[in-house]
Amino acid sequence: MASWSLIWVLAVVVWSLALASAPPARADLPAWTPPGTGAWVETPEGRVRLIAARRALDGDSAVRLGLEFEPVEGWKVYWRSPGDAGYPPSIDWTGSENLAEARLLWPAPERFSVIGIETIGYAGDVIYPVHATVTDPGESLRLRASVDYLTCHEICVPRTVALSLDLPAGPGGASAHAQAINRAESAVPGDGAAHGMALEQAVVEDDGAVLRVAVRADPPLAEPDLFVEGPEGAWFSAPEVAGDDAGLTVLWSRAGGIEDLRGVPLTLTVVDGARGLEAEVTPAAAVGPSPLAPASAAAGASSLGTLLTMLGLALAGGLILNLMPCVLPVLSLKVLGAMGHGGASPAHARASFLMSAAGIIASFLLLGGAAIAVKAAGMAVGWGIQFQHPLFLVAMVVLLTLFAANLWGLFEIGLPGWLADAGGGRGESDHGSLWGAFGTGAFATLLATPCSAPFLGTAVGFALARGWSEIALIFLALGVGMALPYLLVAARPGLATRLPRPGRWMNRMKVVLGVALAGTAVWLLTVLAAQVPPLAAALVGGLMVLMVLVVAIPARRLPGRAVLAGVAAVAALALPAWADRVPGGATDDGAQGSPLTGDWRPLDPAAIPALVAEGRTVFVDVTADWCVTCLVNKRVVLDRPPVAERLAAPDTVLMRGDWTRPDDAITAYLASFGRYGIPFNAVYGPAAPDGVPLPELLTSGAVLEAIETATATTTRAASPGS
Repeated sequence: MASWSLIWVLAVVVWSLALASAPPARADLPAWTPPGTGAWVETPEGRVRLIAARRALDGDSAVRLGLEFEPVEGWKVYWRSPGDAGYPPSIDWTGSENLAEARLLWPAPERFSVIGIETIGYAGDVIYPVHATVTDPGESLRLRASVDYLTCHEICVPRTVALSLDLPAGPGGASAHAQAINRAESAVPGDGAAHGMALEQAVVEDDGAVLRVAVRADPPLAEPDLFVEGPEGAWFSAPEVAGDDAGLTVLWSRAGGIEDLRGVPLTLTVVDGARGLEAEVTPAAAVGPSPLAPASAAAGASSLGTLLTMLGLALAGGLILNLMPCVLPVLSLKVLGAMGHGGASPAHARASFLMSAAGIIASFLLLGGAAIAVKAAGMAVGWGIQFQHPLFLVAMVVLLTLFAANLWGLFEIGLPGWLADAGGGRGESDHGSLWGAFGTGAFATLLATPCSAPFLGTAVGFALARGWSEIALIFLALGVGMALPYLLVAARPGLATRLPRPGRWMNRMKVVLGVALAGTAVWLLTVLAAQVPPLAAALVGGLMVLMVLVVAIPARRLPGRAVLAGVAAVAALALPAWADRVPGGATDDGAQGSPLTGDWRPLDPAAIPALVAEGRTVFVDVTADWCVTCLVNKRVVLDRPPVAERLAAPDTVLMRGDWTRPDDAITAYLASFGRYGIPFNAVYGPAAPDGVPLPELLTSGAVLEAIETATATTTRAASPGS
């Protein structure tokens, strides 16, 4: 017992001497911290502090500091370029005294891969070196730092902490942290010379899509990785690696979100454990073969396998598109096309359905070509974005009105003789010309594209993130998928020829189907009214009524009726341009194209992390007035129990993005999920801070399950911290 008493007395004496030798405590700092050491700031995920390599300034204007993280096991923080998700630490030095400049450095990071999500950062303890400069070396340095950072494990938590550190102006040797800061600085990639590394080559191959980097190292690199930083929106895959015994290592990284890397400034960081090399390059095209081949030839096979999988999804997505609510506006054309072949010869029926399929496929290829052109021009591209443009809407209204008037028998459009002969129009006039079938397929496709379908969004997202060849192949597969029912009937024409021959019943049916097309035109006018002043949309509708009345007058009584109808159509097409110039025209109302009602607030992706950090659930709905499937989702699922009751919970925040008109912010938000079309819904929560995307066609079960997944803290969410 006496021995323990002696130890206790000695401890008290040592502690008292330490307090006596320490500098006077400041009111805003703990009672005592070792020289060159800031106080820890604790969070449930770990702790953070500022440290210095010296105990005092010692008359030096350059100060070596460190931002030190000690996370709880399993948690991590991020590099300056965090990868597919996350964000790096940032420091605001407001409130510091005698600080001229402070620059944060980045040690060599590591890559984390979870279900295809690539993030870059640091697991475990890490020190970010900070190189600072003081204004007056003869005065003390008072550091006050507000640090924003994201830390992730099974969930991601954004934090802001206030750190402080004081260094006196007088003499002082190395602090207890000098060696740790030295090690952190040595891990910051430089030109590689200190680590025996040198960049030999950085070139582009495979038509500009693949970056090839050659590094010479002594000793040879053991487990290298390559991190590439490029233009906004570009991303780069984990590298394929090959090396030889002479110390040469070649790394290949495939680019996404950019067509061609040639002449594009890039920052390369090659990492091998604590060794690193960083270089700014502007690669040119490769001349000659690579000095080494990839370690695994499976890379090309894997890429081919991915492409084949996406082609299969595109085929399925195009087929399912025939069943989506989006195609309701063109159901009349589909029904009429099938019924018109009753009693026709099998050869004509087969040719007609093949031409309809050709019209569908040609339209998809045209859409793919437009996507390639828009992307090459650096503009936002997405599925169905043509419905965001008033001129397109008016053109569709005009065409639908003409189709309806034609079905009502108000006028007939005869094809030129040579075209009718080429299309097989003569001799089978009761069953329509082949060029008419082609046009019907093309027009039906154009009207069926405002909404997405299962698998379609995935396939289109894959294509639009890659090059022109992938876009062309995916859109071709989509067209073949949507054309499959037509191809099936072409293979078995008896399915159509056994229908009753066209007669009076067909004329009555045409009137009904014409009414359906006119209803579609009215629906498009309501979409137009959300993009231009309602008066302009009403004028378009009035001109369409005038056009129908004009063509209803027999040609013998009004010889110039075609000219008058054409004037009405041209006037309607000119109205969107006029509406942009008049006061009170369509205005840019931010992220939303139309007012939101109820408890919905405008979509604000930047506000979601803070809401989730408060423990709240965020439900996002991206919709548009022209998206029929979106309307079905709302009326059948979102606005009805039990989903509506769950969304009305106090802990749930509802955000809606209106994509009726072009909006770059919404386009970028969709692209962050690999989506380029709508409907789109996602649920965020403490267990899913990066969001759980929902299928295009909602069900109550799918929505409630996603909400449970996002809110259950025990559920492992697919996040960058996973």
